[in-house]
Amino acid sequence: MRYELRVNTGIDNETGARQQVKRRYATEREAKAALARISDEAMQGTFVARKRLTVEQVCAAYVAGRHRLRATSRAKLEYDIAPLRERHGAMPVQRLTKQHIDELVADLLAGGTKTAKGRTRRKWSAVAVNKTVQTIAMILADAARQGIVVRNAAEYVDRVEVGHKVLDTYTETEVSALLAALADDRLGHAWELALMGLRRGEIAGLRWSDIDLDAKTLSVANNRVSAGGKTTEGAPKSATSRRTLPLPDRLVSVLRAAQKRQKVERLALGGDYGSGTYVVSNEVGEPYNPAVLSRYWAEAVKAAGLRHIRLHDARHTAATAMHLRGVPVAVIAAWIGHKDASLTLRLYAHSQADALAAAGATFERVVSTSVNESR
Repeated sequence: MRYELRVNTGIDNETGARQQVKRRYATEREAKAALARISDEAMQGTFVARKRLTVEQVCAAYVAGRHRLRATSRAKLEYDIAPLRERHGAMPVQRLTKQHIDELVADLLAGGTKTAKGRTRRKWSAVAVNKTVQTIAMILADAARQGIVVRNAAEYVDRVEVGHKVLDTYTETEVSALLAALADDRLGHAWELALMGLRRGEIAGLRWSDIDLDAKTLSVANNRVSAGGKTTEGAPKSATSRRTLPLPDRLVSVLRAAQKRQKVERLALGGDYGSGTYVVSNEVGEPYNPAVLSRYWAEAVKAAGLRHIRLHDARHTAATAMHLRGVPVAVIAAWIGHKDASLTLRLYAHSQADALAAAGATFERVVSTSVNESR
């Protein structure tokens, strides 16, 4: 014996036609309970009919609907949700549960998941995993608003604890040692741009047309980044990232030397030389993949006999140096392209060991003076 339930649930938002639900249950009690629940949800406008949409279809529709995304941001979005699409893409999205996402989180942290091309992923960091969970939650929240799913399965997935991270920067002494070692480095001008406060993508995307060596100015107008194994270019990270900065005399000289070196390389290769459009380019006139710049940075730092810090930390070094010299936070934010000065304050309201030692020495002098005066 089976009990069939038929109930009107209002108008279908997609077709505009009246929608009726037909379901079967093993007992009369189950059928009556379902009737009460479905009728109540239909009355409140929260009823979600069963749909055959898959996780892949919902993800693809979400990405396609983000019309204002830059190419770089779109590539990053697709990179973040790739593990979900690869593992559960064929699953009806209404069957996706919190457990599915929890298991995906555990596997990404452990490492060993496979990409669509069959490659084995390394362990993902807590930050990367949390970004993926956040993105999945956004997609499912959008699906819930459209009436595709009943609830957001990722809403209550625990975020992974991120350990305390201190910004690693160079001291003034280390910066001087690095600059002294860059004289014979073909990419020395790239590292000086980093120590001036530019992001890696801004350095990789910088074009000679963005620089006026006579007026001594540099305009950040292009961003070259990699995401998901692809290198893309687009507008800077945000409106405030698009900025024009004055060039110090030393950097003007360094850039003129780099420009001259590229002209020599162009003459040597002739028609085989690339566009030569980019300030930081290889020997054949083509721009670098941002990840390649990080590798060359590590080699330059090692050759200079310095401890390794990330290329992005050279940018932090510039901001920290300005902070320690008393430059107003709002000015630092404008210089490095932060849209929120409070973020700048949170990032750089710290001091290096040398600065702390100097502060301690100042305190010692104040105490000693006070004691002598009391005597």
